[in-house]
Amino acid sequence: MLNSLSGWDDTIVALATPPGVGAIGVIRLSGNKALSIANALFSAKDLLKQPSHTIHVGYLKENDKVLDEAVISIFKNPTSYTGEDVIEIGCHGSPYIQQQILDACIRQGARLAKPGEFTQRAFLNGKLDLTQAEAVADLIASNTAASQKAALHTMRGGFSDNLKVLRDRLITFSALIELELDFSQEDVEFADRKKFYELIEELNLSTKQLTDSFQLGNVIKNGVSVAIIGKPNAGKSTLLNSLLNENRAIVSDIAGTTRDTIEEVINIDGILFRLIDTAGIRQHSTDVIENAGMERSIEKMKQADLVLYLFDAAESRSEITARKLDFETQQLNYLLVANKIDALEEDKAKEKLGDLDKMVFISAKQRLHTDVLKEKMVDTVLQGKVQNENTIITNARHYHALKEVQQSLIDIKNGLDNNLSGDLLALDIRRCLHYLGEITGEITNDDQLDYIFSKFCIGK
Repeated sequence: MLNSLSGWDDTIVALATPPGVGAIGVIRLSGNKALSIANALFSAKDLLKQPSHTIHVGYLKENDKVLDEAVISIFKNPTSYTGEDVIEIGCHGSPYIQQQILDACIRQGARLAKPGEFTQRAFLNGKLDLTQAEAVADLIASNTAASQKAALHTMRGGFSDNLKVLRDRLITFSALIELELDFSQEDVEFADRKKFYELIEELNLSTKQLTDSFQLGNVIKNGVSVAIIGKPNAGKSTLLNSLLNENRAIVSDIAGTTRDTIEEVINIDGILFRLIDTAGIRQHSTDVIENAGMERSIEKMKQADLVLYLFDAAESRSEITARKLDFETQQLNYLLVANKIDALEEDKAKEKLGDLDKMVFISAKQRLHTDVLKEKMVDTVLQGKVQNENTIITNARHYHALKEVQQSLIDIKNGLDNNLSGDLLALDIRRCLHYLGEITGEITNDDQLDYIFSKFCIGK
């Protein structure tokens, strides 16, 4: 399949481990000459005669020059990652040694792999579909338990299985509709329209669940930007330090100490939160730099996925309710955080403001109830959605293709409502199948593949 689609019949080589000094490095070869190239450098035994999935230790030599003592792993086609003959050379982690081995492999007939070319060959050889291939990159880039779990679920075929069920059922009805076209003169219906309606509703519901999961998927994959805003001396920098459990921001009683935004990342329950400490916002300031900082604070607030409005618990209720109304008018996702309850009796603060929703009472300085704030932040972002084994869309390409599927399903339903002829219905069904196939790679083109796999690291 690989050669017919891409014209590739060569052998590629790349460093599969990160560049730099380490205990070991792994160099990977894939292609029809992988075994012979490795065999030409390996003096201990004839690798061409060794079975697949075996490991061999010995010296790598080129023209009697010893390159390294290495471990050679053999994976013969088709039972390898790429579906081709694959050799993995485990060598010492010296960048000089690794480069010597790479150069020797190239002189023996290999070429340097492009980013993602190993996984691209795995896709083209039918070892995995396009969603699984993209999940490989997501797994490599995962930096939280949640992103790892989502990538593993897709890489194991969870998303593909969902799409296969949708596509197979639609293909069945499509075949019946197409069959009706062959008997158009006899005015017969092979596809039960009532069952077709039921199928379209079912497919629409399944597709909607997938597209609705993208918001959560985006959070899992990219994290959440959180703007900490409030008046000067509200305790924003103290809160940032408290959440990070380190003194990251300068804290002082002088209003306007924070002049620019400070950003840090924290992992809470498997979700990355990018905390942004902003300059204090107040009505009047003659300081040009402070005013510029306040403008940036407002800009960050509007761009944030979540706003933490920090205020002194002693502030008036009317001012807080006015700020709350302002957030809701701007359709911002927010939490109201009443700070300094150590200076004011907590019960009094709750008596004054406790009936307002999205309210949390803390003392950033004493780190009182900051754990409650963290829980609220996670709950606000996930909105009660429980992370389970259901498929979660984290890829924008998949999301946009699924939106096209949704539109196609609407067009099919409208066609049924208007008693459109089978040939017109068939066009909408084909369009729907096209976008489903585009997600898994059953329908694709070389430019699209080059773009997708160019985002992978070299060696994968």
